[in-house]
Order: sequence, then structure tokens, then C-alpha cells
Amino acid sequence: MLEDTLSIDSLSERQREVLRIVIQEFVQTAQPVGSAGIVGRYDLGVSPATIRNDLAALERMGLLTHPHTSAGRVPTDLGYRFFVHYLLSNLELPPEEQETIRLQFRQAPAEIDQWLRTSTAVLARASQSAAVATAPRVARCTFKHMELVHIQGTKVLLVLVSQEGAVKQQILDLDRPMEQHELSRISNELNDQLGGLDSTGVAARLATLTPFAQQVAEVALEAMRRIEQAEGALFFRDGLAEVLSAPEFAERENARRIVRVLEDPGLLEQIAEDLPDSGNVYVLISGDGRYAELRDVSVVLSRYGASDRVSGLLGVIGPVRMRYGRTIGVVRFVSCIMSEKLEEIYGGD
Repeated sequence: MLEDTLSIDSLSERQREVLRIVIQEFVQTAQPVGSAGIVGRYDLGVSPATIRNDLAALERMGLLTHPHTSAGRVPTDLGYRFFVHYLLSNLELPPEEQETIRLQFRQAPAEIDQWLRTSTAVLARASQSAAVATAPRVARCTFKHMELVHIQGTKVLLVLVSQEGAVKQQILDLDRPMEQHELSRISNELNDQLGGLDSTGVAARLATLTPFAQQVAEVALEAMRRIEQAEGALFFRDGLAEVLSAPEFAERENARRIVRVLEDPGLLEQIAEDLPDSGNVYVLISGDGRYAELRDVSVVLSRYGASDRVSGLLGVIGPVRMRYGRTIGVVRFVSCIMSEKLEEIYGGD
């Protein structure tokens, strides 16, 4: 969150460029950046003394600070937030990299789990940080088809298929044996009555069914509700070695903290309450003062989904000293690919 009094107009054009340079250099080297280094590597057309004045002004604004042992400056959390909010541009990945990523998805088996593993592998490699993804959660389960299959005696197998692709099976113990043709007739009746309804619609239709069909439909409804509750439980990770190699996590306690974050999908779900629609990217720097466990950690997160019916999360978790432009670009692109994949499955229903 930016300070209310700080805006793009708070900085001169040169100060914006100096801040951009300091962040770029510090992200690359993890070393404080001084005026001599800036003047030596960048043609700003001014003296080191002028750059020192700009650095001092940026420090007074709270955008930079300097370690006690160094004359150089490093970005503050506020400096990174200002940079992400105002100074980032050209977040599109190069066309050749986009095509390479698309090829990896085309080569992956056509299964959601495999697409998510591909997503986290791509994100971790591109960002040199840890990547996470949750399996898509069904916002509402929709009845597509069911079958009742006679097993033995009074035992019957109920097979429910949702329009979202989920399959649930449950064994029923009937009051009396029934022939397969009777079970098929009940299955057809329920498919006609319930096809295309979500769980709320199925619940409303129960009273209109015959007594036995109603009993079966109640079991199917419970299965639909389990689908709605269970989807999204799978959690995919990649890049732990990459993120732990960052100097910020060299200390054991810092390493433990980032590992705890990566092992807690509930934290991502909590953060996701602030997320916009799929395709947009949310950047959380050092927890924005709201999440103590994210101190010195940045999260770049996006929703992916299809037709307002299924959605999941994917993103990157790493040090605040992150290549934000590249990371935001690849998270956005992979999120869009995952949304396209889900639209192929669910969008036409």
C-alpha cells in the first residue's frame, strides 16, 4: 500500500529514473547502489553530486534507505511498491518466449494436474523463485449424468458425472433387490429431471420426484456438495531450491518462514480474497503490513478460471528483491493459458 501523500508527481523525472536504476541494480546484485556507480554505468547527464542529492531526496520520501555500513542505497518496501505501481512498463513476454511456454503446455498430457505442474515449473524457472498453484475449485457443481449399476443383491453402484468433469461413485444398499432395467429407468428419469441443474437447483427439484428417485437424488446431491467442497484441495509447488538460494533466506529462521508460507495453501486463499478476476495480477510486497508471515517476502498471484464456474490460483513467492516486471509478465501469461485450457473444457457447457 502506497502512502496517501506519495504519487508519481512527487518525484521529478530524473528521480523516477534514479529510483528505477537503484531497484534494477539492487535486484541484480543484492548490493547497495551508490551515486558513483550510477553515474559510471548510466548516462544521465548530471554529476555524482546531483545524483547524491536525488538519492537523499528519495530516502527522505521513504523510498530508499542505506545500510549503516555502506554509503549506497537500497530500496525500501515502499520503494518497491512505488516502482510496481508507477514505474513498471512493457510487461509482455517476448513472442518467442510465449511460444516456448505454449509449446510446453501442448506437450503436457491433457490433464489439469499436468497443466498445473507445467505452470509451476514454468513460473519457477522464469522467476528464479518458488511457484505455487491450486487446483481449480468448482464454484457450483452442475449435474450432467448419473448411472445406477446393479452389483449384487441389494447393492447398487451410483456413478455421478458433473459437467465440470468430476466423477463420484457411491455404493447404495437398497431396501430390496432391483433389476438392472429398473435401475436404468430411474437413472434415465433423474437424468431428464436433473440434467443441467446446479446443487441448488437439484435441491429444489427433490420434492417433485417419486419417493425412490428422491432418495437416489439426495445421495447424488450430497456427492455434488462434496465436489464443491473438495475441489481446490490439491496444491502444487516448484522452485523451493531456487528461492532458498536467495541471500535473503540464507539465515535459518528466514528460510523456515518462506517454507512455512509455501506449505500453507490456506494463506494463499486468504490473500486471494483481495484478488480481482482471472487474468489480472496481484502483487503483495512484504505482506503490505497485513500478513506478518510475509515479512521480507513478495507474492505475485493471479486467478485463472473459466465461465465463472471454476477458478484456481497460481503465482510466485520469493524475496522482495524480485524482478517484478518479468515475474508479473509470466504470471499473467501462464494464468491466461490456464484460463484458456479450462474454457476448452467447461466454457461450452
